[in-house]
Amino acid sequence: MEKLKILGGNKLNGTVRVSGAKNSAVALIPATILADTPVTIEGLPQISDVEILSSLLEEIGGSVSLEGEDLTVDPSQMIAMPLPSGKVKKLRASYYLMGAMLGRFKKAVVGLPGGCHLGPRPIDQHIKGFEALGAEVTNEQGAIYLRAEELRGARIYLDVVSVGATINIMLAAVKAKGRTIIENAAKEPEIIDVATLLSSMGAKIKGAGTDVIRIDGVESLHGCKHTIIPDRIEAGTYMIMAAATGGEMIIDNVIPTHLEPLIAKLREMGVRIDINNDQDQVLVVPGEKLKAVDVKTLVHPGFPTDLQQPMTTLLTKAEGTSIVTDTIYSARFKHVDELRRMNGQIKVEGRSAIINGPVQLQGAKVKASDLRAGAALVIAGLLADGLTEVTGLEHIDRGYSHLEEKLEGLGATIWREKLTEEEIEQMQNS
Repeated sequence: MEKLKILGGNKLNGTVRVSGAKNSAVALIPATILADTPVTIEGLPQISDVEILSSLLEEIGGSVSLEGEDLTVDPSQMIAMPLPSGKVKKLRASYYLMGAMLGRFKKAVVGLPGGCHLGPRPIDQHIKGFEALGAEVTNEQGAIYLRAEELRGARIYLDVVSVGATINIMLAAVKAKGRTIIENAAKEPEIIDVATLLSSMGAKIKGAGTDVIRIDGVESLHGCKHTIIPDRIEAGTYMIMAAATGGEMIIDNVIPTHLEPLIAKLREMGVRIDINNDQDQVLVVPGEKLKAVDVKTLVHPGFPTDLQQPMTTLLTKAEGTSIVTDTIYSARFKHVDELRRMNGQIKVEGRSAIINGPVQLQGAKVKASDLRAGAALVIAGLLADGLTEVTGLEHIDRGYSHLEEKLEGLGATIWREKLTEEEIEQMQNS
């Protein structure tokens, strides 16, 4: 086990290149199961979620080659092997194996997924979709069993806008007989990315990125090459870091339209943002003083819940009172207690955090409870006076590729150290 040490107070300056989208990668990799011949995905982030999913594909008989950022999967020898728990419990997105294996084999056994603890995130909408397509779904001894004689297209209305359910139903429906219509579908860029891969494999999908997706089932899908979209949440995290530390930063390899809600809020705070669509770049030039703003997370194209926690840290520097409301995940304020340890003046009321600023954060020993809480604490460490130690790095490693290298390249003083046996014991007892 390791801890991250950050000596705060440095302005971050320079250029940082954004990696491939984590939230795309975790769906694109399971989608390769549906092909008959090899699929190559280029530009994947080098994160633990990619490694775990790659090894799960090997468990069901796939031939997997991961070289740097490029993954090639030969799914031709895959079988409908049960994946009851083990690695499945390490990430929530393992539920995409359900839709992909159901689509290819008409059956699957997948353990209930794990990942970050963000409160209730039921998979009832996924199951509703699978059942509408003709699958029988049961929960037996902590695993989901899916069985179907055949899958037939259906009209499916999602009661809740869900990225996971939208993608999972797409994966199950692309080889079903007839037409599937998903209504009240999620519109995130990652859904368009998955639809683009499936279309390149021979699927017939229309409407991805809108609230109605139409899928005409095909008999078979073939291999292809696909380049993943850049990670809008990683890009947003670095934009927030630039605004927080007061340096000028160029964020390279971005799709600026994916960042519009964040850009609008940063400009409202007094941060200058210059967009270069031709170069796929965004320039962040911090203002002299940051103004307090209110932020409310919404489904896409609203402000993303994944940037709520990093934004909360930034708002400790803003003059006045800011209110951050998370309408997506009610339990996404676990970072607030840790920010309070660092002198953050924040209180939580229901689904909102009320932040009073500006304050000077102080270095402290803090623990990441989930992926984006980890990002929030890294930003806090960059801002803080003195040394900050962050544990719970297994969460951060799920979503940020080469974090220390990128931050060192921008001028941060940051390094990893192994935890002592005494520190590990203290963490286990706390």
